[in-house]
Amino acid sequence: MAKSSADDEELRRACEAAIEGTKQQIEMSIRVAKSRGAWGKSAKLGRQMAKPRVLAISMKQKGQRTKAFLRVLKYSNGGVLEPAKIYKLKHLSKVEVITNDPSGCTFTLGFDNLRSQSVAPPQWTMRNIDDRNRLLMCILNMCKDVLGRLPKVVGIDVVEMALWAKENIPTVTTQKNVQDGPVVATVTESDLKVTVERELVSQAEEEDMEALLGTYVMGIGEAEAFSERLKRELQALEAANVHAILETEPLIDEVLQGLEAATNCVDDMDEWLGIFNVKLRHMREDIESIETRNNNLEMQSVNNKALIEELDRLLERLRVPSEYAACLTGGSFDEARMLQNVEACEWLTNAIQGLEVPNLDPIYANLRAVKEKRAELEKLKTTFVKRASEFLRNYFSSLVDFMISDKSYFSQRGQLKRPDHADLRYKCRTYARLLQHLKSLDKSCLGPLRKAYCSSLNLLLRREAREFANELRASTKASKSSTFWLEAATASSQSSNTADTSSVSDAYAKMLTIFIPLLVDESSFFAHFMCFEVPALVPPGGVANGNKNGSYDDDANDDDLGIMDIDENDSKGGKNSADLAALNESLQDLLNGIQEDFYAVVDWAYKIDPLRCISMHGITERYLSGQKADAAGFVRLLLGDLESRVSMQFARFVDEACHQIERNERNVRQMGVLSYIPRFATLATRMEQYIQGQSRDLVDQAYTKFVSIMFVTLEKIGQTDPKYADIFLLENYAAFQNSLYDLANVVPTLAKFYHQASEAYEQACTRHISMIIYYQFERLFQYARKIEDLMYTITPEEIPFQLGLSKMDLRKMLKSSLSGVDKSIAAMYKKLQKNLTSEELLPSLWDKCKKEFLDKYDSFAQLVAKIYPSENIPSVGEMRDLLASM
Repeated sequence: MAKSSADDEELRRACEAAIEGTKQQIEMSIRVAKSRGAWGKSAKLGRQMAKPRVLAISMKQKGQRTKAFLRVLKYSNGGVLEPAKIYKLKHLSKVEVITNDPSGCTFTLGFDNLRSQSVAPPQWTMRNIDDRNRLLMCILNMCKDVLGRLPKVVGIDVVEMALWAKENIPTVTTQKNVQDGPVVATVTESDLKVTVERELVSQAEEEDMEALLGTYVMGIGEAEAFSERLKRELQALEAANVHAILETEPLIDEVLQGLEAATNCVDDMDEWLGIFNVKLRHMREDIESIETRNNNLEMQSVNNKALIEELDRLLERLRVPSEYAACLTGGSFDEARMLQNVEACEWLTNAIQGLEVPNLDPIYANLRAVKEKRAELEKLKTTFVKRASEFLRNYFSSLVDFMISDKSYFSQRGQLKRPDHADLRYKCRTYARLLQHLKSLDKSCLGPLRKAYCSSLNLLLRREAREFANELRASTKASKSSTFWLEAATASSQSSNTADTSSVSDAYAKMLTIFIPLLVDESSFFAHFMCFEVPALVPPGGVANGNKNGSYDDDANDDDLGIMDIDENDSKGGKNSADLAALNESLQDLLNGIQEDFYAVVDWAYKIDPLRCISMHGITERYLSGQKADAAGFVRLLLGDLESRVSMQFARFVDEACHQIERNERNVRQMGVLSYIPRFATLATRMEQYIQGQSRDLVDQAYTKFVSIMFVTLEKIGQTDPKYADIFLLENYAAFQNSLYDLANVVPTLAKFYHQASEAYEQACTRHISMIIYYQFERLFQYARKIEDLMYTITPEEIPFQLGLSKMDLRKMLKSSLSGVDKSIAAMYKKLQKNLTSEELLPSLWDKCKKEFLDKYDSFAQLVAKIYPSENIPSVGEMRDLLASM
């Protein structure tokens, strides 16, 4: 017999190496085969692949306690044992030998702490019964000694286990720890014997065995004799049973006959049941067929009903009500019939949209009936749009013709008539909803309608503007102002320049006040009435006409209310760029030509008083800044053109005035202050009075052009006579400063030119005074200039030895220049006074002359003191006293 793996020392050492470091001691190791079974039944051998494993029982001392473990080790790829699983024996609750294995070498171990009880525990197969018994006895003894209890044992013959334990008593080596160290003691298996009869059976079985054993008088140690006796008794009982059966043979025959009769009945019954089963199967098939046909009929009925309902709905869509058809093809467009027309339009729009694919199932889109009905509706739409467009074109024309034929609508002689379009808009609003539906039916029809409306209303607006402008000019009384501001004029023209022409700008403002709000309101009404998708013209509470104190018409806003509510679906906040471009083009047709009447008022006002262009420019700018809405685009263009017209006329006036300034240089000789200097101050004062709002830039540009031409003309006139140029320039620049002093303090542009004139005045004064001083004391200051020139090249000590600069030359020069110095100064004063026409400038000029002379003489005295320290000349103080005394 082969050696058991439980005695393999190499296997034990391999196991100890595998669990090295765990402080556990291997008690037993044995090779097994691992397989899997199933709950509730044992698996057949060979059904699953067996895997080689090693079961090792180990112990671990922890203080006074001892723990026992069952380890499962498997072989790695290199054939080395490695830990696979570990079980604690304290959780071992059941040991069951698989009864399906004839060899009895397969068993399972049940643990009560397994998490998943749905997984069958592994089955362990030993090489033989001895290995199995040896392992189980080791496990049971370990449980008894360490844990003090035994697990449940199932499927093991108790007698067999007891006999095996008696026959196989190997010596077991144990270690006991004593004070002097471990001592090896040899004990027999009987010392470790487990009383299997007591531990492996239940209490009831134990009582039955005791009762059985009590009937026999023999010791418990005579197991073989007891077993032989039981066998003999069992054989005796079986023989008696066989004998009893043989004695009852007649009864058995009767029973067999009865069984045969019963079998025949059962066979007949089985045949009948087979026949009934076939009939029932056929009946069941018939019932299933009937049910299938019934289900098909029921489904067909439901489908037919749904189809009829769908067809009814489709036919309802395809039906054209007679009243709507009559209204669309031949109905009247009178105001009383508009409600019926609008209802017919709404039905037609919904009907056409209902036959489109998004609103209609695509399955029906290609039906012939649907196509025919769609073509019929398109024909109805075309007919109605054509009739409605023709009616509206004629209606717009008739409305305007009626108003134009009635002269009471327009301004007449002696009576200015404010245009009133409230009745016109009220009548047009009657057809506003009709226009909305025409847009939804055929957007292209709006183009001709818009042109017809613009053409008709343009005639009315131009007629109103022309009559109003003519009567406005005729009723405005104002004397004509002179245009010759900057050249010599007669007394009559001077008086005309001071005439009050405010009525001219008032008339222009009245023209704008009346017509700009009217045009804005007409643009707004047109944009909404003709279904342009643009934002509202005037927000609630806004100012449409630039006049914060009032509006053109109290009913103007009322006329525009409700236009955006014609169709709530069309009220969109965002603007459509295409619609905006179309709107601007239509507004061009609506308002084109009306600007000529505004131009006529501007030209008329310019002829009366060109300076009123300043006021008109400010008024126009104020209205222009108030027009922000998209629909007011042409009104903005109109105001921009008016502003350009006003600016052009004012530029014309400025150019004419500049030509008047330039004509001064044609004279042969000009003396004194030119006439346009003081007249420009008067003109600037008048211009400042007319400034309104944004016209400041216009006036400042005119100032810049005026003054630039004035200064250039002054310089040109001065160049014609260089001898008197400085006197001429300083007098005119001084006059310019004196006349514009007050205005320069409040007008930044004039202040800039004021400082420019001041600098030019100072330069002219300096040149003129220097000329007078050099004329009287030429030798004195020429001598000083020679000294200054030489000081750049030689030392001061060498200068007295130069030719013409000796001390003797100095004395001769001083004698000729300073003898009678008082007369020379008096002559200098007379020369300064001789050609000066503005006497008020003489004191300041004489003071500048004395200061300039003293400065030059002081420089000369310092040079003499440095070059000729021993020479005596009149001191600066003496000269100052002499000048002060004169």
